[in-house]
Amino acid sequence: MMPGLILIVGPAAGWRMAEIRLVDVSLRDGNQSLWGATGLRTAHIATIAPALGRAGFRALDYSSSTAMGVSVRTHREDPWALLRLARAAMPDTLLQFIGTGFRFISWERAHPEVIQLVYTALVRNGMDRFVVLDPTHDMDAARATAAIAKKAGAREVIGALTYTISAVHDDAFYAGIAAAYAACPDIDRAYIKDPAGILTPDRARTLIPAVQAALGDSGKALELHSHASLGLSPLTCLVAAELGVPVLQVGCGALGNGTSLPDAEDLVANLRASGHTVDIDDRLLTAVARYFDRLAGAEGLPPGEHRGFDAAFIEHQLAGGVMSTTRRQLAELGMEDRFGALMAEIGQVRAELGHPIMVTPFPQMVIGQALANLVAVAASGGGGARYDNVPDQVIRYVLGTFGKPTAPVDPWVLGRVLDRPRAAELAAEPEPLDVAALRRRFGMRISDEELLLRFGMPSAEVDAMIAAGPAVTHYNPDLVPVLRLLRELGSRPAVGELTVQKPGFRLSLQGRAL
Repeated sequence: MMPGLILIVGPAAGWRMAEIRLVDVSLRDGNQSLWGATGLRTAHIATIAPALGRAGFRALDYSSSTAMGVSVRTHREDPWALLRLARAAMPDTLLQFIGTGFRFISWERAHPEVIQLVYTALVRNGMDRFVVLDPTHDMDAARATAAIAKKAGAREVIGALTYTISAVHDDAFYAGIAAAYAACPDIDRAYIKDPAGILTPDRARTLIPAVQAALGDSGKALELHSHASLGLSPLTCLVAAELGVPVLQVGCGALGNGTSLPDAEDLVANLRASGHTVDIDDRLLTAVARYFDRLAGAEGLPPGEHRGFDAAFIEHQLAGGVMSTTRRQLAELGMEDRFGALMAEIGQVRAELGHPIMVTPFPQMVIGQALANLVAVAASGGGGARYDNVPDQVIRYVLGTFGKPTAPVDPWVLGRVLDRPRAAELAAEPEPLDVAALRRRFGMRISDEELLLRFGMPSAEVDAMIAAGPAVTHYNPDLVPVLRLLRELGSRPAVGELTVQKPGFRLSLQGRAL
């Protein structure tokens, strides 16, 4: 992919010139946003890891429980082995894991003992930087997760301020969250997380100073993570740098732009043109970007592209990874032509459920309910069938399993959800199993890592991963077309002659049976 549009802007009066550090998100959020988390395998990551580790990024957004689940389910690869491989290849780079603190891989709530084991295993296998992301901004839950991460041995814990637009999410709301982070001894830094890419430069000029003031003299630096889904974040990042935000998050090459984060090369050029300095090795940054470009071409994966403004995003606020997954689900149902209708229904369902922030696990709940509504209405010929079917996770949300909704649930929807037998059943669910109970269920002799995979996934998928053996660790995107051709030829009946010809070159092989 060729570098995208670069907006060259000179320093303006009053701008604060700063030294900017970068966090790369290509391996986790870029892959999830653009390729549904399925695009990168162990070999892809192992090949580029040494260059990523030396390029000068302050940290890498590396993994999540969703990404680990995809490694097992889609690629039959051991995600714990991949973490160890990355740590060995990048010994001096902070590797980041993002989690909610109440679940691991599955959508079910996990016992606090299990979450402690998750974070202990993550640190043992190489993770050292953790984002605490509570989807309802429940500060008690955030503080508890931060304490778990620190107890496990985390070097750095970052508190997320997940940005959204609603009647209640104003600057004062986020300043209050930042003040709570400033007072928490287990949280080292904070970041504004804009998963839908809806933070405008104008709003950043009021939001960022409010958050910085609340962080006060705590010494906790602020970072910005803003997706490029609406084309706003490259400009918003420049405003953030002007306002003294020292760390910006980016994607590289084909894994930047689009529904991912701003392209690293473009943003570095614009930051420098604005008078800032950026601590990055340009040669290695280019090498990393071109590797992901070649990988995308070889694997037939869509590269991130510059996006235009789409006002519909303000209503549904879907993050990049969720958007790509939603399109795939519609295609599997043969409903690609209903994408616009689904987006409208998502916006309505989100409002009816009290404007949950569209970050895991809430997008999956809202989309699941919106899709159920869409299918039910279509099956009924357009009658009033909305909320005839309600997924269990939506019922749990309304019951308060995932925290208190920021705004009240619409009374009509509240009745439709709770006035059903399944709601009573879920309200009486037993407490999650602790580690001892999981050991009794899955085996006393298996490793912590295998235990956690079996807790979060069907055992058959874990069995298939183990049976597949160690993952391949070498990859050359330039050889992929050749290897694909050879596999295709090997699958065909034997032929007596093979000719490969292009301008200036001709190779002909003859024999009894090639």
